[in-house]
Amino acid sequence: MQGLKHSPEADYEPGISAWLDVLLHKSSETYHHCVRVALLSERMGQALHMSRRSIDRLMRGCFVHDLGKVMLPREILTKKAPLNAKEWTIMKLHPLLGADLLELGKGMEPEVVEMVRHHHERWDGTGYPSGLKGEEIPFYSRLCAVVDAFDSMISDRPYRRALTVQEAKEELHRGSGTQFDRRMVRLFLDVYEEVPMMYVDRPLQLASQRS
Repeated sequence: MQGLKHSPEADYEPGISAWLDVLLHKSSETYHHCVRVALLSERMGQALHMSRRSIDRLMRGCFVHDLGKVMLPREILTKKAPLNAKEWTIMKLHPLLGADLLELGKGMEPEVVEMVRHHHERWDGTGYPSGLKGEEIPFYSRLCAVVDAFDSMISDRPYRRALTVQEAKEELHRGSGTQFDRRMVRLFLDVYEEVPMMYVDRPLQLASQRS
C-alpha cells in the first residue's frame, strides 16, 4: 500500500518511531486501533477524490492520532472499569500531548499536528481541547473523528463489550450534526461496504510486517 509503505512507521523520523514502539508495548490495543483508523481513513480519502499526497498525509495523521496516550499512566489505558472524573481529565490530555510530541520531531506537516490536536473536537463546540465548532475544526480532524469513533465502538475495551456494526452505525447517525460533521458521517456510511475485508486482512498484514 502506498500510504503506509512497508510498515506503519515508514514515514516517521526516528524519534517519533521510537514513541510509536513505546505505544505498541504499553498498549498494543491502542497501537492497532491507530493502524485500523489509518486504513479506514484511506477509504475516506479515496471516496473524496483526494490527491495521493493528501491521502498519505491523512493516513499519517490518523496513525498517530492517539500518540499522546504514550504519556498516560498504563493503569488508565488498561482500566477494566469506566474512568472516574480525575482519570478522564488526564485522558483528555492526550490530543495536546500527541501534538507536542509531533512538534518535537523534525519535518512533521502542520496539518498533521493540528489534526492530532483537534481530533476530539465536536461539531457542536462541546469537544476538547479547544472547544472548536463546525468548520473551525480542521478538515482532517473532522474526518478522523468519525473513523476513530467507529473503530472504537466496534472494538472490545477493558470496560465494555464491542458494539455491533449496526449499533455503531446508529450511534454515528445519532451524533451526526452534534458530535460529528454530517458530511463525514454520510461519506463513511457510503463507503462502509469496503470495510469488513479490510478488518480481516490488512491490519494483520501490517502487524506481521513489523515483527
